[in-house]
Amino acid sequence: MRILVVNAGSSSLKLSVLEDDALIDRATVERWEGTGDLGPLRDFVPTGSRLDAVGHRVVHGGPRCRESVRMDDEVVAYLDSIAGLAPLHNPRSVAAVRAVQRLLPDVPAVAAFDTSFHATIPDEAATYALPREWNRTYDLRRYGFHGLSHAYAVRRAADIVGGSLADLRVVSCHLGAGASLCAVRNGRSIDTTMGFTPLAGLVMQTRGGSVDPGLLLWLLEHTGVDATTLGQILEHQSGLKGLSGTSGDRRDVLAAHEAGDADATLALDVYLHRLVREIGAMAASAGGLDLLVFTGGVGEHDPGLRSAVATRLAHLGVVLDPSANHATEDADISADGAAVRTVVVSAAEDVEISREVRRVLG
Repeated sequence: MRILVVNAGSSSLKLSVLEDDALIDRATVERWEGTGDLGPLRDFVPTGSRLDAVGHRVVHGGPRCRESVRMDDEVVAYLDSIAGLAPLHNPRSVAAVRAVQRLLPDVPAVAAFDTSFHATIPDEAATYALPREWNRTYDLRRYGFHGLSHAYAVRRAADIVGGSLADLRVVSCHLGAGASLCAVRNGRSIDTTMGFTPLAGLVMQTRGGSVDPGLLLWLLEHTGVDATTLGQILEHQSGLKGLSGTSGDRRDVLAAHEAGDADATLALDVYLHRLVREIGAMAASAGGLDLLVFTGGVGEHDPGLRSAVATRLAHLGVVLDPSANHATEDADISADGAAVRTVVVSAAEDVEISREVRRVLG
């Protein structure tokens, strides 16, 4: 089955073609405007190309789409209606869906959601301690994100160490511009750091992660900042960018730190502290830790960060092999005899989406 996978991000459009799990072709359109422009798609999928199906990554499925679903007009309309749950991502995904529909009107399409993997989180982990009427009326809950990445990473990591997910307590670390952790038991997500929206949890490139809601209320009441401005700051001007005064790209922050910039040093320290603390929390949710997984752009390519995390988690049994830790492809980087296996997995959301397409279409 030959599948076109469309991954519309907050600023780019990633396209790939897979035959089952084998990659046939891949391209990234940088600075895609999310306007439904057919040009990049026509360049990648010439007229007459054989495609059996299309798989779309959609960040937020909301309360209704708890698993992957075949696309139709009703689903597209529903995704339009919940655009506010992920304003940086969902509208761009819908624009991509409509563009592909115009280009390939007769090819069946499936939406695969980042939230679906976390639909198994138990109520005690998913429920906010807010008035029950609010939770029921507005479908307030911890949805979680990066589910496609976490689902692939934990399965691949188990293969690398030769274990069964049914027997492993796993913490998966998706670390990129956006970042989240996932606790996995018996192959199922049971807790995660992101919440109702992708703003919660870890410190990220431009997002600050979890912040005291009382602090945000104080800013609204006492500083003249309005809700729209506050939202823009939380999405685009916080995190590593806000703390360091750089672009927020971890490589830029590291360069500023090495040049002696105190703000950049503090930003890296805050990032590491939150990451280590939340890994500990996810391990507690999983009932222990057998397997620690790093994926995503930062997780795959920053051995210094992995080493710093391991040093702070040595009490849990995380110990790395210094030479193996320089791997940038799928590898077990654990020291011999380490109680916890630590694995690097190259992100492959397109493989996970392709599998979901085959499952939904049978």
